Amino acid sequence: MKTLNGSKSRLLTGIAVLFAIISLSVSCTKSSDSTYGTGGNTGGTGDKGGPGTNEVWIQGMAFNPGSITVAANDTITWTNKDGIAHTVTSTKGLFDSGSIGNGRTYTHIFSTAGTYTYKCTFHPNMTGTVTVN
Repeated sequence: MKTLNGSKSRLLTGIAVLFAIISLSVSCTKSSDSTYGTGGNTGGTGDKGGPGTNEVWIQGMAFNPGSITVAANDTITWTNKDGIAHTVTSTKGLFDSGSIGNGRTYTHIFSTAGTYTYKCTFHPNMTGTVTVN
């Protein structure tokens, strides 16, 4: 049996790594009161001025705004404006968007008053807070 030379071995390793990254970026889970959209703005101010009411943009490897306050039973929409996938994942396991690709959205209804912290599981330094009154 012939052994692979170095360049073929590196090529196969690269393909395997690429496959793993793609598999991770397209996997998703969703909670019962959350929905996914095809992207775009959901009634906010648009690309010119920034996120609208009850909107969070994922842009520049950050959540914008980093903290948002809403009333009970309000819906927040996160829109990924980065060229790479992100998640919106509760630090206490209460909600998880799964992978959100560029131009895609994730919405979640916050029905109970409290403070909810979240992060991107792909980039744990990306964090945000939702305060529900």
